Amino acid sequence: MTIGYYVLSNISFQVINFMEKELWKYLKSARKPIVLYGMGNGADKIIAVLNSLGIPFHGVFASDGFVREKYFHGHKICTYGELKQKFGEMIVLLCFGSARPEVLANVKKISAEQELYAPEVPVIGGGLFTEKYVYDNKEAFEAVYRHLGDDLSQKTFLDIVNFKLSGKIDYLFDCEVPADEPYSGFFGLTDNESFLDLGAYNGDTVADFVARVKEYDKITAVEADVKTFKKLKANTAGFKNVRCENICISDFCGEATFGMRGGRNSGSACGNSKALFTTVDSLLPNERISYIKMDIEGEEKNAIEGARQTILKNKPKMLIACYHRTEDLLSIPQAVFSIRKDYKFYIRHFASLPAWDTNYYFV
Repeated sequence: MTIGYYVLSNISFQVINFMEKELWKYLKSARKPIVLYGMGNGADKIIAVLNSLGIPFHGVFASDGFVREKYFHGHKICTYGELKQKFGEMIVLLCFGSARPEVLANVKKISAEQELYAPEVPVIGGGLFTEKYVYDNKEAFEAVYRHLGDDLSQKTFLDIVNFKLSGKIDYLFDCEVPADEPYSGFFGLTDNESFLDLGAYNGDTVADFVARVKEYDKITAVEADVKTFKKLKANTAGFKNVRCENICISDFCGEATFGMRGGRNSGSACGNSKALFTTVDSLLPNERISYIKMDIEGEEKNAIEGARQTILKNKPKMLIACYHRTEDLLSIPQAVFSIRKDYKFYIRHFASLPAWDTNYYFV
């Protein structure tokens, strides 16, 4: 990718000129009490950042159906109403992810009454998305922005950057599109597709593909988690020409640790089991692949490198999740363009909080 600026009305466009202020800096000087909405791994990560910055929090609440007589990090789990009665005005930090409409509606309702933010902490890996991170990589951010394939991609990219910095959820609501939007425009699927589904989960994306493409050539569905793989096999048994593989995808072949969690959070980070890894090039040598989907819990960049020969030979359409690691917005297009420079690419975000369900599309 060639580094350069997008010229708008003869003025050099720079992403950094449109950056929001950083949430963590704001919280350090906040006067209102800070409370957490949600428990679990996401809350643990946010608490770790708050502790490292010396930022106290004053309560924890859960949705009404999840409130029990128990404590989380020394705080009794309350309802939103109980903390509202106690504090009045407060800063609410959203500590979980969801795409369920009723959950998003409840978050919007609370955000209409309180300051509410969804702090950006990486799903996998370390490092925070901060003002310093953007400034240190400003030329790379400019290059990605400049090469995006349409106006909506550029707007979405800026909205995602600003959400990650500020935690303001309106940025996500403002750029979300329906799930069908890419397929009705730049990402058309045609008959005779050979589909490689990396991170096939329980078969939901295979089923979506089959609903869109009636006369496909074949499907290879790869799922690393053992329990989820059984569901994948069962749920795709009625489809024609489907090959299911229970293996991990990366940039090497061999054995390594893998986190078998029986769900979407399974991944190579913090592994608890031994598993076999392979590359796309080794899994499907000399086979025609026309479409690759990658949603493999932070292993996307490595998987791209492991698909080098497949990408060089076939130039497949690619849908690649870009929300697991802090660096994904930059590292994924850099990895693809290091192999082929003749792709056009786009970014889209679908309804979810935080910035999950955000994908790059390469055509």
